[in-house]
Amino acid sequence: MLLSDVLAASVSWQPDAGDTILLAADAAELPVIETLVATLPVRARGRIFIEVENADQIGYLETPGRVCVSWLVRDRGQSLRTAVDAWLAEMLPLELEREHRVYAWIAGDAAAHAITSA
Repeated sequence: MLLSDVLAASVSWQPDAGDTILLAADAAELPVIETLVATLPVRARGRIFIEVENADQIGYLETPGRVCVSWLVRDRGQSLRTAVDAWLAEMLPLELEREHRVYAWIAGDAAAHAITSA
């Protein structure tokens, strides 16, 4: 699967090699996440949050060794937002904001957005 097959033309995915990666979406976006992960270099680092409706939807996602996957079972949207907010607070505190770059792709029902801290 190609990125152009799964991402809208208005969404870009071009993280720099030194970026810390953050991917967050619900289970409906799993094909997109799998495609994005396939583009990551072996030395990539970061976190992936995937929100599922129930534990039966928890699966396995092959990632580079320094990319951690968390499967979240909760009310739609609530656990994902809480996890992303907590991760950003830990990984990108205000005093380090200028020293670290985070490249993120966050999706929900209606749209996907690529954001960067640069």
